[in-house]
Order: sequence, then C-alpha cells, then structure tokens
Amino acid sequence: MKEDEAAIQFHEVNFATKELTILKSITGSFVRGGITTLVGPSGAGKSTLFRLCNGLLSASSGGIWIDGIAIDDYEPVQLRREIGIVLQSATMIAGTVRDNLELPRALQGESLTDNEAEEYIKVVGLGKEFLTRNSHDLSGGQKQRVSIARTLVNRPKILLLDEITSSLDRVSTQEIEELIVHINQHYKTTVIWITHHLDQALQIGTYTWVMMDGKLVESGPSNLLRNPENEDVRRFVKGEVE
Repeated sequence: MKEDEAAIQFHEVNFATKELTILKSITGSFVRGGITTLVGPSGAGKSTLFRLCNGLLSASSGGIWIDGIAIDDYEPVQLRREIGIVLQSATMIAGTVRDNLELPRALQGESLTDNEAEEYIKVVGLGKEFLTRNSHDLSGGQKQRVSIARTLVNRPKILLLDEITSSLDRVSTQEIEELIVHINQHYKTTVIWITHHLDQALQIGTYTWVMMDGKLVESGPSNLLRNPENEDVRRFVKGEVE
C-alpha cells in the first residue's frame, strides 16, 4: 500500500506495562476510506491498539502516523476530532438526546445548532422528535445510534468501533451494520471495527486484521478468513482458539 492510501500506519509498535507486553512489533496500515474489521481472541490487544490510535495511550516504542503525520505531532483535541471512537456500552449522560449530541461541542466551549442536531439524528435514522427524549428511555439499539451520532458531531475522518453490536439483537445489529456502511460510503469515513463475529467481519469488512497474543498475524482482504494462510488463524476461525 502506498503511504498516501493509509489512514493509519504502524511501524514496529510495542506497548507494555510493568507487568505485561500487550502489543508486539505491530507493523501494518489501515486503508483510507475502507472498512477494516479487527478480529482475534480475547486479550489479543485489539482494544489497546484502538487506545493508541486516538492518543488515550502512547506506544512504548515504534511509530504511528495518522494521514501521514506522526501521532505525536497532533494536539490531543485535534486528534480526538480526527479519530472518533464508539464503544459497546453506548454510555449516555443524564438528560435528553440533544444534550448528548451537544456534549462534544460543550467540552470545547461551543454549542450545537438546532439544524445540526436534526442533521446528525437524521443521519443515524432517527426522527427529530428523538431530540427531546430522555436518553435513559432509549432502547439499546437507539442508544447506540445516538452514540454514533454524537461521535459524528466532530466530523471525524476515522471511526473506531469497539464491539458496538455485541449486546444488540439480530435486527438492531443489522440496522447498525447498514448505518455504518452508509456513513462509510456517504462521508468517505475510514472505519475500523473490532468484532468477535467472524461472519460480520466477512460481510462488512473490505479488509481484515487478525490479532493474536499481541501480534498482527495476518491481514488483507476480508476473504482471508475463508482460507487463512496462518495455522493459528485457521484454528481461530474454526473456533479452536477462544
């Protein structure tokens, strides 16, 4: 891949605590404008990798570039605008849906206009009447939609999704999948999606990374999951590795 095609690049990235080495020599790129799914057993280091991408953690060694710029050259606020993250929990603050949408602006001392609020809630497939709803009265699927809309308020170029459908039913999961594909295509947003559902990784992903034991062991077009080259990945795909 050419450098100008990479939204995020890693070169020999390691991350360790005093007790444990979590990421080991990660080298690879996420394609700009694509949907890359990230799979692997629990404890493989996937969520830690995300926290390196948006600056919540710093690599112990190695280099990370966002759109060709070294991650250390970004101001933290600018980096969080460039890279949005949506979590499984879809945590809402107390108040209305509109209060939740305004949170990213409020944190920067700014406000969200009514037109903007209506635009973002519409993007995620909810009517403007939801803006006055109490956030705690929403269903799980609705909360996840609001969480996505809230992240979009910063107009991120890159969207990190961490197991965002794992607690949803089949219908809500399908709706969220369709929404993410729409966002990717309509806004040209680069999407990187951690999922433990291999069928989801195949269906939604254009590209896939497989991580095991803190290492990137295989990557490429998502079809690699149908016939992995790596023996450990073959065992994982067959369900022999949890």
